[in-house]
Amino acid sequence: MSGNGAVWGRVRGRLRAFPERLAACGAEAAAYGRCVQASTTPGGRLTKDLCAQEFEALRSCFAAAAKKTLRGGL
Repeated sequence: MSGNGAVWGRVRGRLRAFPERLAACGAEAAAYGRCVQASTTPGGRLTKDLCAQEFEALRSCFAAAAKKTLRGGL
C-alpha cells in the first residue's frame, strides 16, 4: 500500500501545478474572449467558427499546459 501513497503524491503535485500552467494562457484566453464579446455586442452575431482561430490558439495552449503537467515538467 505504501506504493499508492507515492502515486497519489505525484498526482496531487501535478494537479496543484495545473492552474499555474493554465495562467500562462492568459493572452490566448483574452484574445478569444475579445472575439466572442465583439460578436455578441448589440448588432453582433456569434456564429460557428467565427472565433475558431482564437479558440484553436487557446486550446493548443491548454493542451501544452496539460502535457507539461502530466510530464511534471516546468
